[in-house]
Amino acid sequence: MRATPVRVGLVCLGAGLFLAAAFLLCLGLGTAGISMSQVLEWLAGHNVDPGVRVILGRLRLPRLITAALVGLCLSMSGSVFQGLLRNPLADPFILGVSGGAAAGAVTAMFFGWTDTAALAGLAFLGAAASIFLVLGVARRRGRMETVTLVLTGVMVNAFFTSVIMFVISTTTDQKLQAIMFWLYGDLGGSSLKQVWILLPVTAIVGLTLTGYARHLNLIVAGDRAAAASGVRVERVKLVLSLAVGLWCGVTVSISGLIGFVGLIVPHLTRMALGHDHRMLLPASGLFGAAFMVLCDTAARTAISPSQLPVGVVTAFLGAPFFLLLLAKRGSQWW
Repeated sequence: MRATPVRVGLVCLGAGLFLAAAFLLCLGLGTAGISMSQVLEWLAGHNVDPGVRVILGRLRLPRLITAALVGLCLSMSGSVFQGLLRNPLADPFILGVSGGAAAGAVTAMFFGWTDTAALAGLAFLGAAASIFLVLGVARRRGRMETVTLVLTGVMVNAFFTSVIMFVISTTTDQKLQAIMFWLYGDLGGSSLKQVWILLPVTAIVGLTLTGYARHLNLIVAGDRAAAASGVRVERVKLVLSLAVGLWCGVTVSISGLIGFVGLIVPHLTRMALGHDHRMLLPASGLFGAAFMVLCDTAARTAISPSQLPVGVVTAFLGAPFFLLLLAKRGSQWW
């Protein structure tokens, strides 16, 4: 589908409405069920029961906004990686970027640096290290082989997992509980403070990635073709890789490890809308936000009154999807 301004606007409008509908629905779902009329009255600023006000304003709203921002980050990051590497198997989780960010954040927790800035900073360094390891090892004779890329991501993930396990094995029981709870990929501790940290990073990096959509379209056609069209290919790849690393680092430092969102949503969006990143990036971001909102609500309500980590839900959906994609498409991707 050719990405004219009108089509991009209509697709984004449709995706935005889907996100809004999912958001409204999920605000009312939980251990304490709240009717849609009460949700709408609260959003309109009318007087509602104080208990309802606390549940919606202090618990569910920050958590759902955080889930939406995390989903937007992971989905857009997956779309960018898939475009840069010309491989729909590319994903922040599968390529080890999330694992690198997690190793950085866990290291910060080990040393007692639990403030958000320290967690985000070390998570970014871990994500950046993972990106350069995968790209450096997987590139052979100027090409990215699918099998080599996946295997490199698995090995990088295994390395950072060993770092995490080393930290876990040498930490105190008090820190261990916090680390393990965080590693599962859980949004239960979301707050408006985290929202205000994620929001500006999401806005800046998201707009930056969207601004490079035309460059991504040319890179998908091949590095030589992109260079012939005036694209500084290596510079664009470096900028986008660092931007995605920063975004994933900050996001993972807040959400923990949440896998497969950057694989499922971009791939399905590409199947529906085509390969034009001017449409694909914003659409996959909005659909990814809605997907995470729904997954987090499923995690909250599936075994109510207990809760599942949202990473369990996304892995339950994503792992079979990954295997199906690999079996169906083989090595033919574009």
